[in-house]
Amino acid sequence: MENSDTNTGHKSKVKIKTKEKVITPSLFKVLMHNDDYTTMEFVVEVLREIFRKPATEAEKIMLTIHFQGVGHCGTFPYSIAETKADQARLKARKAGFPLRCSLEEA
Repeated sequence: MENSDTNTGHKSKVKIKTKEKVITPSLFKVLMHNDDYTTMEFVVEVLREIFRKPATEAEKIMLTIHFQGVGHCGTFPYSIAETKADQARLKARKAGFPLRCSLEEA
């Protein structure tokens, strides 16, 4: 940016520093809920395929869902959490299960 001083006729350059602020997106937990129809094997399959959990961790989460009624599948930015929950619901519907997932702000 150039400024011209009308009294002296000198031109001066002014540097303006701008600081970019990076905003981290809010994170959301994907929770899977227990029901009386979805099989334990199917829940483990969903956890492994959609949430990319290793077999032992998927088993652990499935047992938490079974015994406590709800289990934490992962924490993601909103759009990813929503997509994963939708993928799990769609896979369940295609298999004839009423699997329910919900999102909770982390």
